[in-house]
Amino acid sequence: MIANIKETVSSFVEDTTRKLSLAQYVNGVIEEVKKRNKGDEEFHQAVEEVLKSLEPVLDKHPEYIEERILERLVEPERQIMFRVPWVDDNGDIQVNRGYRIQFNSAIGPYKGGLRFHPSVNASIVKFLGFEQIFKNSLTGLPIGGGKGGSDFDPKGKSDREIMRFCQSFMAELQQHIGPDVDVPAGDIGVGGREIGYLFGQYKKLRNANESGVLTGKGLNYGGSLARVEATGYGLIYFVDEMLKEHNHDLRCKKVVISGSGNVAIYAAEKVQELGACVIAMSDSNGYIVDEEGIDVELVKQIKEVERKRIKEYAKRKAGAYYFEGQKGIWSLKCDIALPCATQNDISLEEAKLLVENNVIAIGEGANMPCTNEAVNYLLENNVLLAPAKAANAGGVATSALEMAQNSMRLSWTFEEVDAKLKEIMINIFNASKEAAKEYGSEGNYVVGANIAGFLKVADAMMSQGII
Repeated sequence: MIANIKETVSSFVEDTTRKLSLAQYVNGVIEEVKKRNKGDEEFHQAVEEVLKSLEPVLDKHPEYIEERILERLVEPERQIMFRVPWVDDNGDIQVNRGYRIQFNSAIGPYKGGLRFHPSVNASIVKFLGFEQIFKNSLTGLPIGGGKGGSDFDPKGKSDREIMRFCQSFMAELQQHIGPDVDVPAGDIGVGGREIGYLFGQYKKLRNANESGVLTGKGLNYGGSLARVEATGYGLIYFVDEMLKEHNHDLRCKKVVISGSGNVAIYAAEKVQELGACVIAMSDSNGYIVDEEGIDVELVKQIKEVERKRIKEYAKRKAGAYYFEGQKGIWSLKCDIALPCATQNDISLEEAKLLVENNVIAIGEGANMPCTNEAVNYLLENNVLLAPAKAANAGGVATSALEMAQNSMRLSWTFEEVDAKLKEIMINIFNASKEAAKEYGSEGNYVVGANIAGFLKVADAMMSQGII
C-alpha cells in the first residue's frame, strides 16, 4: 500500500512538473513575441489567447517543441509596408500607409482580407493575419493565412477619390500577390466597389485577367453568389449547431448585434429567418433598438445603398429608438449576443452585464471582439461562446469557393454555394467540438477551434522542413 502511495505521489509530482515546464515554455514564447513586437497590443493578445490553449497539445506532441513550431508560427513569413500617395478631389496630394502580412503558407497561398480604416496599423494587421492562419485551416480548404490594408478612411470620400487611392494601393500590392501566391479579399472599408477598383488596376498593370487574384468580386466579372452573405450566414450556421448541441434553438430568442456592416446585416437576416428576433444593431456612433424586430431591408437601404449612419433607422421606423454611444448595446437584455463590429468590442465589464442578463450564447462575428478577460469570464459562467476564428470563417471559406469557380471557369448557383458553406460551418463546429473533447476541454469551443486549426498547420510545417 505504501508503495502504491509513493507511486501515486511520484506520478503526481512528475505530471505537475511537466505542466509547469510547458507553461514556462509557452510563456517564454509569448514574452519573446512581446519583445520583438513592442507596442503591438492586439497582436500580443491574439498570440496569448491561442498559445495558452495549446499546452495540452504540446504535452501530447513534444515534437512540436523540438521543431520550434510555435516560434516559427508567431513570426510572419513576410511583412510588407509601403507608401500610398494619391490626389484628392481638390487636387491636393494625400499620403497613406499600406500593409500586407503574409503570415503562413504551409497549407496554401496566403488568403485574407484588406481593411481600410484609420485604426489600421502594424499591430492590427499582424493580429488579423495570425488569426487568419487558424481560421483558414479550420475551413478544411487549402489556404494559408495573410492580411492587409491601409489607414485610409473611405468614409466621406467620393467614388473618384476611392478609385485613385485603390489604384495607387494596387500599384505596389500587385508585386506581392497572385492566384497561387496571395489572394486578398475585402474587410472593413473594403466592399464590392473597392474590390472592383483594385481588380481593374491589377489587370491593367499585369496585362492578365487573373480572376482568382482577388475574391469578393462583382458577379459580372468572376464573383461568387452568396459571397456577400457568407460571413453573416456562416456565423449563424455555427451558432445554430452550437445551440443544438446544448439543447437550445434559435426560435423566439432575442438577439443583439453590434455593427451594421456586411457581417451584422446578413447575420441578422439569417438569424431572423431561423426564427429569432434581432432587437438591436449599432455603428461606431450609437445603436438602435426595435423590440418588434429589426427591419433588415431598411438597414440594407440605409447602410449599403445610402451609406448613412444607423440613427437614420429610428427616423424612419415607428417604435424604434436611437441611443448615442456603442457600448450601451451590451446592457440590453438578450438571449444571444453577436458582436459583429470590431476587435475588443466586449470587455470584462460588458461580459459581466451579459451574464447578469442571463445571456445563453455569444457568437463572434467580428475578429477578436471579446477581450481575453471577457472570454474567460464568459466561459467560467457557462456562456456558450462561438469563437471568431471558427464562427466567422464562412467569408473566407466562400472566398475559397470563389477561387475554385474561377479556376474551373464556371459559376455555381446561390443554393449550391450556400449548401457548401453550411456544410463547411458544420464541419468546423464538429472539428472544434472533437478537439476540445480530446484535449480535456469539452464544451470549450475557443480551445477546440485553436487546437483543431493549429494541428493541421503544425503537421504541414513539420512535413515541409525548416523553412
